[in-house]
Amino acid sequence: MRALGGVLDPEIRRPITELGMVKHVEVADGGAVSVEVWLTVAGCPLRETITRDVQAAVGALPGVTAVRVGLDVMTDEQRRELQARLRGGRAEPRIPFAEPQSLTRVIGVASGKGGVGKSSVTVNLAAALAAAGQSVGLLDADIYGHSVPRMLGTGDRPTRVEQMIMPPVAHGVKVISAGMLKPPGNDPLPLRGPRLHGLLQTFLAEVYWGDLDVLLLDLPPGTGDVAISAAHLLQGSELIVVTTPQLAAAEVAERAGSLANQLHQRVIGVIENMAYLACPHCEGRVEVFGSGGGEAVAQALTRLTGASVPVLGQVPIDLRMREAGDGGIPVVLGEPSSPAARELARIAAGLARRSRSIVGRQLGLTPV
Repeated sequence: MRALGGVLDPEIRRPITELGMVKHVEVADGGAVSVEVWLTVAGCPLRETITRDVQAAVGALPGVTAVRVGLDVMTDEQRRELQARLRGGRAEPRIPFAEPQSLTRVIGVASGKGGVGKSSVTVNLAAALAAAGQSVGLLDADIYGHSVPRMLGTGDRPTRVEQMIMPPVAHGVKVISAGMLKPPGNDPLPLRGPRLHGLLQTFLAEVYWGDLDVLLLDLPPGTGDVAISAAHLLQGSELIVVTTPQLAAAEVAERAGSLANQLHQRVIGVIENMAYLACPHCEGRVEVFGSGGGEAVAQALTRLTGASVPVLGQVPIDLRMREAGDGGIPVVLGEPSSPAARELARIAAGLARRSRSIVGRQLGLTPV
């Protein structure tokens, strides 16, 4: 049982012994061990992973000569008990990150317009933080333009346990996206206003995120419904604005940061993507999209918010970053020595050193 305590459920990321998933263990003469495991749902997509991990953990014990793993499925009552255990005894879904005692940093990544590489930046920041040992969740809130699953190389679909949704894990990042909920294919999701708000609320309240250090939200470009709903549902969350050096793009990005200020979000910095192209023949830089956009946005938001908004980094144009996104392996993992990967890893390291701000949080204090 101690050995099985080291086996984590691949979706919930907690020991199967703690989750009540070990049904029966029998040790026969000669060292043959039989382990019966409860699966949360029939047709569990990760049943082979659980089987392999149990065999490895038990098979490593001295004297064990063979390991047989049998699988069964939890009853409805067992699943309800598991749901209550994961929710801390609460029956109703809640947004854990909106509660005063939450220690999770919630960071939205926004842009004024599409095409500036916001999703690429978000995916790589998530992967870099996870690789550095942080517990990371990534919510693809770009409902219409969802691209995070492809960039993380996952085609897995979430598993539902009663009224809880278990998100897939890719490169150590728990991820949920609207693209995981619709039928296979490239059909659009025709959602508007209240339904967009409801879907975002479902992602935040019904998905079992576990204990996260950081939750990143890949927000849709602009200042529409989802950006407003995210700010209302996650009061006290922080925001990073992504822009390009082009001043026209910077002017639009400034609006996204300005909205955050109106909604009492803290803008913690600006990332200038596609900042320059490194000359292949010398150490010079080719400013394909001009220069100064990131600094212009940072200065404007500093004036608007009354607090210092720095430029967190300048990510160069790098062919490998595009190739990595198409291939499903973030460039910080697949090509860590590339210029873009080094800059993104540096930005992520800076974020990892920051603690969660108490600005905008209810502290639960009462006067005496």
